[in-house]
Amino acid sequence: MNTASPDAQWKTAIPRPIADFAPQYLELYWRAWQIAHDRIRHHPDLPQPFFMDEAFQSTTIWIWDTCFIALYCKYAPAALPGIESLNNFYAPMHDPDCPPSPMNIQHPDNPPLFAWAEEGYFKLTNDIEHIRELLVEKQYLQKHFQWFDTVQPGWRHKSAKHYSVHVALKKVEDGYFWNGIQSGMDNTPRQDTACLWVDAIAQQGLSALCISRLAEAVGLDEMAGRWRRTYDTIKAKVNDLYWDDADGIYYDIDSETREFSRVKTPAAYWPMLAEMCSPAQAARLLEHALDGETFGTNRPWASVARSHPDFTTPDGNYWRGGIWLPLSYMATKALEIYGYLAEADQAAQNLLDMMWRVYEQCEPHSIWECYSPTRDTPADVNGKRVRGEFCGWSALGPISMFIENILGFHVIDAPARRVEWRLYRPGRHGIENLHFGDVTADIVADGKGEIAVTSNAPFTLVVNGAGIDIQPGQSRHAVAAEGA
Repeated sequence: MNTASPDAQWKTAIPRPIADFAPQYLELYWRAWQIAHDRIRHHPDLPQPFFMDEAFQSTTIWIWDTCFIALYCKYAPAALPGIESLNNFYAPMHDPDCPPSPMNIQHPDNPPLFAWAEEGYFKLTNDIEHIRELLVEKQYLQKHFQWFDTVQPGWRHKSAKHYSVHVALKKVEDGYFWNGIQSGMDNTPRQDTACLWVDAIAQQGLSALCISRLAEAVGLDEMAGRWRRTYDTIKAKVNDLYWDDADGIYYDIDSETREFSRVKTPAAYWPMLAEMCSPAQAARLLEHALDGETFGTNRPWASVARSHPDFTTPDGNYWRGGIWLPLSYMATKALEIYGYLAEADQAAQNLLDMMWRVYEQCEPHSIWECYSPTRDTPADVNGKRVRGEFCGWSALGPISMFIENILGFHVIDAPARRVEWRLYRPGRHGIENLHFGDVTADIVADGKGEIAVTSNAPFTLVVNGAGIDIQPGQSRHAVAAEGA
């Protein structure tokens, strides 16, 4: 775990992608890492003194921002304190003996994504000791799940001055009351206080699923089974109440009548990410992902369907059309889970192409908080341009989606010592200095039917479904690109 000052030679710990087919992605990739590294902050009185700043306010930390940040910091755990930054929420919220936090935890009832972030970190690091401490000694993931289920509206922490916004969350029998601010989708058209929010219940289900899998991975079988049963119960409720078969999408529901709200947003993909869909439901959600009137087009994942009357042109007005990297990343990963790899990769390419055009054409040349859904510019909020240098969660596109979707490394599984590569790009491309578990590897296709691999340890490389046993040292392997 990274508790010391960041290494001055931090770039030596970063994976080095190769992409002769599109060098602009490399420029965006390294720019994102630099901005993110420059956002490392230090406060000696925090549980985790060195932490990732979300790029919004210097005195405040947000739960869901930091969870998403951890999902790209996982590629360089020796250089950036991504997963460690979660300790600045865990301890103040769930350790009764922890001193009051010197930082403002703005929304304690932000989306409960800790377990998902931790599972993503574990897949890249195989840090069993950390997961056992988290689940057995500290029990932070279980405590937060229970807190989310039992907290009451208006709740404030024991040191209220560190929480400027009170809790809006409340669980009832069939779901959760929430609102735009606490859910993270600030001015979303979903703002109906009588509704139960689909993302809240789906995210709790995702948490239960991830806790179960983490427990199983470290040999806690009884705990894994218990949390799997919790997940199964939530999954059944989501599909029974929140799925609209007529429209083929998940909606918020009225708390009394259980009628659907019929506001389409990418929040509908949280149940898909949590593996709650049947194959038939996933196919319907794919249709919306590809539909230009919903979430498709060359600027994908608008924060409300383009056909909705509150979709705001030209520049999105924040969550009324603006394109946000956290939801874009989440929904793209949801498509992958159900095997829609080509569609997920195309959505990611459309997104990164948009980010590059804005980076190249717009002054200052930057990575932005969110993006316009209709033209190559940052989004706005009430007519004012959103924040730049936002890495922050916007680095998910240039880093994680570049590695996973553009280069095609869809699965990197350190516990299984396994990398799955959808090799579909032309020319020389791949990645060097990729760290997963105790493996450091270079994996590069020459564009002529061979890949070169250098590794310090054995692992399995699966290229377009064909497995290759990689041994320590250098090796070359004949492969066929997808569709060849």
